[in-house]
Amino acid sequence: MAPGQPSNPENAGVPPIDLAASYAALKPEIDAAVGRVMASGQYIGGPEVEGLEREFAAFCTAPMAVAVASGTDALRFALAAVGVGPGDEVITTPFTFIATTEAISQVGARPVFVDVEPRTCNLDPARLEAAVGPRTRAIVPVHLYGHPADMAPILDLARRRRLAVVEDACQAHGALYRGRPAGTLGDAGAFSFYPTKNLGAFGEAGMVVTARGDVVERVRRLRDHGQAEKYLHVEEGYNGRLDALQAAILRVK
Repeated sequence: MAPGQPSNPENAGVPPIDLAASYAALKPEIDAAVGRVMASGQYIGGPEVEGLEREFAAFCTAPMAVAVASGTDALRFALAAVGVGPGDEVITTPFTFIATTEAISQVGARPVFVDVEPRTCNLDPARLEAAVGPRTRAIVPVHLYGHPADMAPILDLARRRRLAVVEDACQAHGALYRGRPAGTLGDAGAFSFYPTKNLGAFGEAGMVVTARGDVVERVRRLRDHGQAEKYLHVEEGYNGRLDALQAAILRVK
């Protein structure tokens, strides 16, 4: 259902998702995972978060993954890590949740909208070139409702114009584009594990996947108050760490 579209009265009694049922299906495994974390006393970071990072990277066939506190953090940190900052412009689609443009604005850049293809409701690659200007630094295609944007012409333009590509894959866990997982085609991919996503936590959670070591290093700093090592803050960052309970639940799911 498109944003703002009224629901069908005939289906008013059918919930779009039953989160309690999804818990019931995995209750013994999830309860055991939660108990393991509670007994460990390590609630932020640690082996559960590191395990989730490894396992989700493998699921996406991505070299590296960094867990963060939400999909919005994943987008914001990925944009900053590829070099987007104040005064830059970032091309994206107007047909998306506000987190896409919040992340652009919150790194100091300005969103520039390119219309969507009527058939897919995804960013129209044919309109991209005309939107590129001297301040354009990146493109954020959105894989809407799990359907990947047409990435080949987007990536071709990005290479020719030396632009970064950050994929908003927050709804696209497991989706494939020409045999390759969504989120692994550009410089970085951002995923959300909000409870209603197709891989959902029991609260907020997110992930950045990438093949770039510099992106991983920067995202790790940004999620932890800009720390390069304990109490050495090389820049101003955020409190964007993923808690171990969410990581353990996601590893089960």
